[in-house]
Amino acid sequence: MTILNMANDDTSRSVSADYAPDALRPTIVGRVSRRRFRPRFWPTLATLLLVPLFISAGQWQWNKAAAKARLQADLAARGEQSALLMPSVPVDVEAVRYRKLVARGTFEPQYQILIDNRTNRGQAGYHVVTPLRLEGSTMRVLVNRGWVPILADRGTLPQIATPTGSVEVTGLAIVPGTRFFTLAKDAASGTTGAWQSVWQNLDLARYAKTVGFPVQPVVVQLDADSPAGGFVREWTRPDDGRQTNLGYALQWWTFAATTVVLWLLLNFHKAK
Repeated sequence: MTILNMANDDTSRSVSADYAPDALRPTIVGRVSRRRFRPRFWPTLATLLLVPLFISAGQWQWNKAAAKARLQADLAARGEQSALLMPSVPVDVEAVRYRKLVARGTFEPQYQILIDNRTNRGQAGYHVVTPLRLEGSTMRVLVNRGWVPILADRGTLPQIATPTGSVEVTGLAIVPGTRFFTLAKDAASGTTGAWQSVWQNLDLARYAKTVGFPVQPVVVQLDADSPAGGFVREWTRPDDGRQTNLGYALQWWTFAATTVVLWLLLNFHKAK
């Protein structure tokens, strides 16, 4: 009997050991097993609307950065080419854009304009734009001679010194934009002459219509080392800001990923 009882005790302990893991299963397992994924209508609708929007915004910024990278390569390639002599006939805009140009002629300060709201290192001022009459021609080309500071009295324009006689200018061919944001109508002002006036934007079509003589469809952005009567010429390259666009693209894509993660978290529910 004693032997049988010992055997029974061993069997009992063995059976208990076999069933112990199921009885002592961690409660967290039970909690996880009772959660179900059931998408809710409003979070799902918001996700379907926001995620494509965030992705598109990121792609738009990425494309802007890529365009600026291509422009950088184009600028580098064109900068290595030899300078072109400005002809007396209208140039092909795309053929000379961002090319270095050389123009010879005479400045006409009586048709000079000042482009307002231009800053240099945080200080307000103007860009001085003066037409150059090309040698042996009635054709003019506008030359952006650089930045000058605004005076304390905005009603008084700064005195602009201009070289006389024949000059040679060298600079980059820039095509001004055609979309403008105008705060108010431009009007002649100052005490330096009836023509000299402040313009908010450099509008070539408006300028040519106002003066009544032929004007090249590009503007020469005077080189920083040119002696042809220039002012402050710390030009901003057209490709600046590429890293900013890349940062914005990453930000928008992060918004898209975060939205998806939040949608998943909001749609896991406890099973009833």
